Amino acid sequence: MRVVELTEQTWPAQERLFGPRGAVQGCWCMFFRLAGADFRQNSGEANRQAAQDLARSGEPVGLLAMDGDVAVGWVAVAPRSDYQRLTRSVVAAPPDPGEDLTGVWSVTCFFIHRTARRRGVGAELLDGAVRYATKHGARIVEAYPVDTKGARASSGDLYHGTLSMFLDAGFMLVERRGVRRALVRKSVG
Repeated sequence: MRVVELTEQTWPAQERLFGPRGAVQGCWCMFFRLAGADFRQNSGEANRQAAQDLARSGEPVGLLAMDGDVAVGWVAVAPRSDYQRLTRSVVAAPPDPGEDLTGVWSVTCFFIHRTARRRGVGAELLDGAVRYATKHGARIVEAYPVDTKGARASSGDLYHGTLSMFLDAGFMLVERRGVRRALVRKSVG
């Protein structure tokens, strides 16, 4: 398995991985990039086009886990400022409201094809995301995972990743956010 950047050239693999439904209900991993009203208005084809435009732009969008020529997993990773939704999220609020967020990158979403689950794809993608963010100037990589407390959870509940996966990758728990969520960070720069 290898981890590659989403680009114009790798877009067809992303499109096959997400399928006609855009991973989940036409999201195309645009949920965190758009304000609520814009996301609802763009659901489906407009989100697909926006995601494809991002892949063509050369901006950081995310990474694909490739098994041969087939994408089996996805992680969204980009500068925190690229994600409009994070500015209003209680779960993603910075620990210090006055903190300078320059150089903070966010891992917001994972999508693992059902045939590739429980094979370590998420951990490989997370490792790749940290390396990618570091290479592009991040000083901190943060995420907002789910704390399963060791229990099994449905794949629909795990698209943020699990707290244990992030802790195993060297992230530090900054703060628990509610009963099942957390803010984690890893200093890299």
